[in-house]
Amino acid sequence: MNNNQTVEKLKQMRLTAMAELHLQHVKNNKFTDITPDEYMALMADHEWEDRENKKITRLLKQAGFRQKASVAEVSYTEARNLDKNMFSRLATLDFITKKENIILTGASGVGKSYLAQALGNQACLMGYRVYYTNTARLLSMLKLSKVDGTYLRELKKLLKVDLLIMDDFGLQAFDTHAREALMDIIDDRFNQKSTIVSSQIPVSAWYDIIGEGTIADAILDRLVNSSHRIDLKGESLRKGILKNE
Repeated sequence: MNNNQTVEKLKQMRLTAMAELHLQHVKNNKFTDITPDEYMALMADHEWEDRENKKITRLLKQAGFRQKASVAEVSYTEARNLDKNMFSRLATLDFITKKENIILTGASGVGKSYLAQALGNQACLMGYRVYYTNTARLLSMLKLSKVDGTYLRELKKLLKVDLLIMDDFGLQAFDTHAREALMDIIDDRFNQKSTIVSSQIPVSAWYDIIGEGTIADAILDRLVNSSHRIDLKGESLRKGILKNE
């Protein structure tokens, strides 16, 4: 058996991790204490783990998170009005399986974006496709895509995402193009994929912010009625960071 040829064939079949592990075993002569079945299982597990790790790295990069957020590091202090049991259930990602949404509201700096990205990060670790974006930036991009004829293509790309995170919702006024784009996004994803929306604006004011009663009704009916709601309280977490610097 020519081990060099075996390694090259594994690489040509894009079994790179398996090829590297096999080469290490050949160099160190680690065949004596392992059966052929055990060796094959070891090689397959190593290749599978390598591909899973690369997949997660790719998903995290494509998600476009602004910060490294982790479910394990979420603070549940009483002042935040964040129920640990509820958030822990959300962190199981059952809401993605059920095609449900999450709405995070609260004043600036209370940690809405962190919670959204923590759930997004968890989703990536579980192999889901996630896309994090500023709402105004997303709607502006879709407005431009109508000009260059790529609007429908961009909507299809968004629909392929298992979890869409729309941050800073409602900070900029909705014009006709923004309302229509938001309607298309929400309508496409309704009962198909999950969306997380974070906003400084209370949900009760969203109708007026979106404007155009018929469209606002349709958007809120699809988004709010199928959502888990978290309304964060307390002082800005950024103030604590600045004090410690």
